[in-house]
Amino acid sequence: MSFLEHLEVMRWHLLRSIAAMVILALVAFVFKDIVFDKIILAPKEPPFPTNRWLCELGEILGLQRICINQDPFQLQTVKMAEQFSMHIIVSLVAGIVVGFPYLFWEFWRFIVPALYDKERSTARGAVFYTSLLFTLGVLFGYYIISPLSVNFLGNYKVSESVISAPTLRSYVQTITSVVLASGLVFQLPILVYFLSKVGLVTPSFLKKYRRHSIILIVTLSAIITPPDVFSQVLVALPLMVLYEIGISISRRIMKQQDAAEAAREEGYKRKKKKPAEEPEPEPSGPDQARKTEKDDAELADEEARDAVGDTDKKEDVSGKKPWKRPASKTDPEKDDSEEKGKEDPDEGDKEEL
Repeated sequence: MSFLEHLEVMRWHLLRSIAAMVILALVAFVFKDIVFDKIILAPKEPPFPTNRWLCELGEILGLQRICINQDPFQLQTVKMAEQFSMHIIVSLVAGIVVGFPYLFWEFWRFIVPALYDKERSTARGAVFYTSLLFTLGVLFGYYIISPLSVNFLGNYKVSESVISAPTLRSYVQTITSVVLASGLVFQLPILVYFLSKVGLVTPSFLKKYRRHSIILIVTLSAIITPPDVFSQVLVALPLMVLYEIGISISRRIMKQQDAAEAAREEGYKRKKKKPAEEPEPEPSGPDQARKTEKDDAELADEEARDAVGDTDKKEDVSGKKPWKRPASKTDPEKDDSEEKGKEDPDEGDKEEL
């Protein structure tokens, strides 16, 4: 297709994706009570599952510091249209999160025609695994990182004389950014897979910068969690696991590529230089004797056939008539005179008389 035809195809994929996102956003806009009271504002409330489980675990372990969000704070708005604008933003984010599998499927349908058959087979299941990892990341960000971030940022104070009164906009931005960021971070194995296929990432490269990644993950966990080791480990552990999964995926891809390259080189060598045919081994013992007798018999038959052929040739030669020299041509006048002389032998005598 031409460039404009590609643009036309992409335009239709984008239109379908946007239409799906808008429909889901309208559904979320209509059911605002469920979206805000049950989902967006739930992480700051004590009955939230993560808050309740951490408090129960803190009682068992004797760590009251991990019991979070037991004193919910009130949110406020300082602008007339802030609640309406937040309603629209939250609805759009809900449409993106819920419709992500379909959005990625439309994107994948636009990319697939440009791939070779081998690339399609290797990338089979990309939509499923990408959607699965994104969903796991969203759930991890919502149930683990969001309540910890809300507890830390909502209760943090630089001085007792400063009153903390978070706004609805800041709260919504925190929740949505954490959820979307977690969904994207969980795409790390997919990213490593394609980068390894291209050759930009290798297992040695990931192992080399493993310490740097651990420091970065621990620092990020310390920023978004309360000041205790348990919360930091709770957030950092899944990220480290994802990094190790990325190393395993890269190692597997490199092994497959090395095996394919070795197979291609072996096939090229076979085509370039064919092995010489090995001579048959000479028989020994009784086999050698039988072979000698067979060869002698074949030689005798061949000599007999040659002798018979020579005899036939001689017979053919003797049966032919002997070759005679052709008579030479005579002078026609001489021939006439001779004939006249032969016709009348006494004519000369008569003339003399």
